[in-house]
Amino acid sequence: MAFAHWSELPWVKNTTDKIHWGQLSGSGLSVALSEGISKHPELVVIVTQDTPCALRLETELGYLLPKRSVMIFPDWETLPYDHFSPHQDIISQRLATLNALKQQNNSVLIVPVSTLMLRTAPPAFIYGSALKYKVGDVIDAQQLKSALSESGYRHVQQVMEHGEFAVRGSIVDLYPMGSEHPYRFDFFDDELDSIRLFDIETQRSSDKVDEIDLLPAHEFPTNDADIERFRVGYREAFGASAEKDSIYMQVTKGNWPAGIEYYLPLFYEQLATIFDYLPDNTTIMHLGDIEHAAQSFWQDVEKRYENRRVDPLRPLLEPVKLYQPIEELYSQFNRYGRIRLSQAKLGTKAGHTNLSANELLDIRIDHKQSDPYSKILSYVAEQKKQKARIIFSVESDGRRESLLTLLKPTALKLKEFESFADFMASNTDVGLIVSPLEQSVFLSGKDSKPALSIITEQELLGVKVSQRRRRKHKYEQGQDALIRNLAELKEGQPIVHLDHGVGRYLGLQTIDAAGVTTEFVTITYANDAKLYVPVSALHMLSRYSGGEEATAPLHKLGSDVWEKAKRRAAEKVRDVAAELLDIYAKRQSKPGYAFKLDGALYRDFANSFPFEETDDQRNAIEAVLADMQSNQAMDRLVCGDVGFGKTEVAMRGAFAAINDNKQVAVLVPTTLLAQQHYENFKDRFADLPVQVGVLSRFNSAKEQKDTLDKLESGQIDIVIGTHKLIQENIKFKDLGLLIVDEEHRFGVRQKEKIKQLRADVDILTLTATPIPRTLNMAMSGMRDLSIIATPPAKRLAVKTFVKERNDELIREAILREIKRGGQVYFLHNNVETIDKTASDIAALVPEAGVAIAHGQMRERELEHLMSEFYHQKYNVLVCTTIIETGIDIPTANTIIMDRADKLGLAQMHQLRGRVGRSHHQAYAYLLTRNSQTLTKDAVKRLQAIESLEDLGAGFALATHDLEIRGAGELLGDDQSGQIQTVGFTLYMEMLEQAVQALKDGKEPTLDNLLQQHTDVDLKIPALLPDDYIPDVNMRLSMYKRIASTKSNQELDELQVELIDRFGLLPDAAKNLFKVQELKVQASEIGVSKIEANAKGGYFEFNATTKVNPTFIIALIQSNPRVYKMEGANKLRFAIEEKNGQERLKLINAMIEDFHKKAVA
Repeated sequence: MAFAHWSELPWVKNTTDKIHWGQLSGSGLSVALSEGISKHPELVVIVTQDTPCALRLETELGYLLPKRSVMIFPDWETLPYDHFSPHQDIISQRLATLNALKQQNNSVLIVPVSTLMLRTAPPAFIYGSALKYKVGDVIDAQQLKSALSESGYRHVQQVMEHGEFAVRGSIVDLYPMGSEHPYRFDFFDDELDSIRLFDIETQRSSDKVDEIDLLPAHEFPTNDADIERFRVGYREAFGASAEKDSIYMQVTKGNWPAGIEYYLPLFYEQLATIFDYLPDNTTIMHLGDIEHAAQSFWQDVEKRYENRRVDPLRPLLEPVKLYQPIEELYSQFNRYGRIRLSQAKLGTKAGHTNLSANELLDIRIDHKQSDPYSKILSYVAEQKKQKARIIFSVESDGRRESLLTLLKPTALKLKEFESFADFMASNTDVGLIVSPLEQSVFLSGKDSKPALSIITEQELLGVKVSQRRRRKHKYEQGQDALIRNLAELKEGQPIVHLDHGVGRYLGLQTIDAAGVTTEFVTITYANDAKLYVPVSALHMLSRYSGGEEATAPLHKLGSDVWEKAKRRAAEKVRDVAAELLDIYAKRQSKPGYAFKLDGALYRDFANSFPFEETDDQRNAIEAVLADMQSNQAMDRLVCGDVGFGKTEVAMRGAFAAINDNKQVAVLVPTTLLAQQHYENFKDRFADLPVQVGVLSRFNSAKEQKDTLDKLESGQIDIVIGTHKLIQENIKFKDLGLLIVDEEHRFGVRQKEKIKQLRADVDILTLTATPIPRTLNMAMSGMRDLSIIATPPAKRLAVKTFVKERNDELIREAILREIKRGGQVYFLHNNVETIDKTASDIAALVPEAGVAIAHGQMRERELEHLMSEFYHQKYNVLVCTTIIETGIDIPTANTIIMDRADKLGLAQMHQLRGRVGRSHHQAYAYLLTRNSQTLTKDAVKRLQAIESLEDLGAGFALATHDLEIRGAGELLGDDQSGQIQTVGFTLYMEMLEQAVQALKDGKEPTLDNLLQQHTDVDLKIPALLPDDYIPDVNMRLSMYKRIASTKSNQELDELQVELIDRFGLLPDAAKNLFKVQELKVQASEIGVSKIEANAKGGYFEFNATTKVNPTFIIALIQSNPRVYKMEGANKLRFAIEEKNGQERLKLINAMIEDFHKKAVA
């Protein structure tokens, strides 16, 4: 540190020294530590009383000591004797930290005392087990695989996380433990030709390195000799009969059961502690009441040991073998020089030093006071008089902009600095930095050094301001609850409008009117009526959370189902028939492309199919080929259970298209499925000159552009992707065949796009269970239908049981599966109680490793979790129906459906298809609460699924579903099946009305959609441009949050967040914030609508307005040419203002006048 506040800080000179620093409040602690540590090159270990303190110190010292290595030794983050293993990333960080201690000098190690008490692997294992590889090494491929496996690395198809490796020909990918990056080895014969870093998301390689070190994958050895040591130790500890224990047997086989870390002593002759890694000249610092924290933790360990040792299936090692008792811990401490750190002021005593870092006085900016800035300005003036220095600290660039704006009304000028060190080295009195320092502090002047005040936002504003660590509980109350994961909303998902009920979200739509660009959220309701909600009114919207999406209601706009006070919509019938029949009529009348097939080449391709075709599969293939070779465009639905060979039918069709120089697109509902299909198609066409591409979020932008370019030029023959494939910007050279997998999983807009394509290309739709309407259309001859009802050889039917829920049954079902090395889906379709259910399962079956998956998780997180489940990191997945369409997991052979009576028949069948993907007997348990309380329809559904245990039951099930729910109209959306009259749809009517109104420069009325809320239209662009926030869902989320604000402070915080994440606001975005500010102010006094253009405008007041009528009358009388009343509640004004910004100021001034003079 170039400039220090303290001239000299007392420091230990030998191992017997004991020093105590006192008076260390707020960020003074980190500043003092950084100054002291910077002058001493030896290793410093800071022991904290808890993890949050350790994490804060790591962040602050990392900032203040950029030239020192600041490390935290993480806890396993499991409870003592837990049945879970630590996350791989934690193990990776622990191993990296232990390994880094070899470099000892110029390092700072921060460790919570409870983590320090846990015994660790000995240095000889960590340092001695590392593998080193460098460019030019000659390595046999099999030896490399063996070495990696012996080090505990998992062989996978695609490397995604620490401890994995993948082999693809001459390429080996691996993600070393302790490494920030994965690496790619490229071999030339047996010579290691290059080592490159690669990106885990895009899988693209980048920089080259000459050599790498590979740490072991676990904190225990995994070779045969050490497994034998474990076996001997286990029998000695728990008796010879323990050989039958699950843990013993799994380790014998080279498997590592969850919680194996709590048997760590059995892998070594002697465990070590962190102290065994420390050099003799290490300085140890104690922060907080270490002794009390250690005693409390030791008591917890002993208590958990006593409670858990009674489980005969999981015997435990006594605490002293895994943890250091208090006496041993302090005996270790006594080997080193120590410095205690305290907040309190110390008494006069040898070794005691008070550093005079004290809490600040109250200097908050308080807008409730007549002079909000008086405290801070007085403080700054006083400090300047004392020749003291002040540094303001904010946590981000956006907060910096906010603070500067906040202080604008004052004469206070802050000079900005890049870092704390830069400020300290300057002669400036008052500065501003962006830093992670959390707490304010006053450092008294000493030794001719001026006093220093560090003022953080928390002190200045009186609240903790943090965009980075938004607390979850904020979303569970008040207006914030409405936002619920709007950023993850996908087209077609249910959404609730407070006035109109549950509809389906269709996306954002930008409309230009009278030269002004505005963005709307489009929602579809029953009968396909559409609602356009201006982005300024998103406080009216929330994500549907009343149950599973598939069974969410779809309300009719204007009907009394949602709110009886609302008028019925003018039209409540959607003429789906006219639209669909039009598409099919076009298909019938428009000649399709007749594909020409080379018989010999096709036979070679067909013969390369490694399985024998079933009769149904053969018939479906022949039907597809016949359709494609006819003059009419194909629209065929292939219905077949999961794993019955639909994909091969699609591949034969794809071959026919490519064989005639046409391109093929395969549309799938999820990224994981896209990746799986991509691998399958690549494998199937590997021997042919066929280029297969994939479009998904796993690709980088550059890769996606490359794929798109190749599609347009015709270099790619088959492309697999999610809904990205049918976006407007995708151009094919010559698309001949579109294969759609599980069409019913797509949103409304994607389905519309598919329908449009139907008239132009051959379409092959694959489904395990068609939705009833699709099936109804197929049966009516509108789509051709092929059914594959014959199972492949060696696949067993899923044994299905309908039972009342009881814990013993659940435990038995799960144990049966995991004891044979399989995995279990436990379906619990309620996100609110899924965590508790998972905890209950974990308690009921402690042998199981339980994970949770549901649709409210982030997509990336969900994909990662499913990947972990696929790689058997967990053996029980407690999940919602999110797994209905997912990747194949052959080892998952039991599914338990909780409250099966709440599920639809098609859903149950689809879910049951998730298991039984291998030759193992699969089981499905359909659990109900009380058979006496089931509805008739629920009983029928459960009877149907239990009776149709046979494989290939999907088609029959869909028919059952139709019978139970009522067939309805041929093309009807209505589940009740009532016949509706055919006519112009509410959708078309409302769309025409809205577009026409916008063309005329008016707001769409949509039956006075937002009449009880303030609506502001100043004819200026007020939106978040798509080049500022390109992601539609993120844009939608931000619109929602802006529209939901209730105060200027909330708006300021949001503005800061936007600047942080996306950069400075463009003008249209600034306008959006200003318009929202007007809405907040106007709504407070009962103004329901404000409209203004270049020539004037009007204010509309609601029935409960606070505006004083006498003020309005006086206003009109004083200037009758400008103001006049229209009706009882509209004040019109004629003030010309062509400049949009000036118009904003004008309206703002008028609202302020209403507030000051007109509030009754």
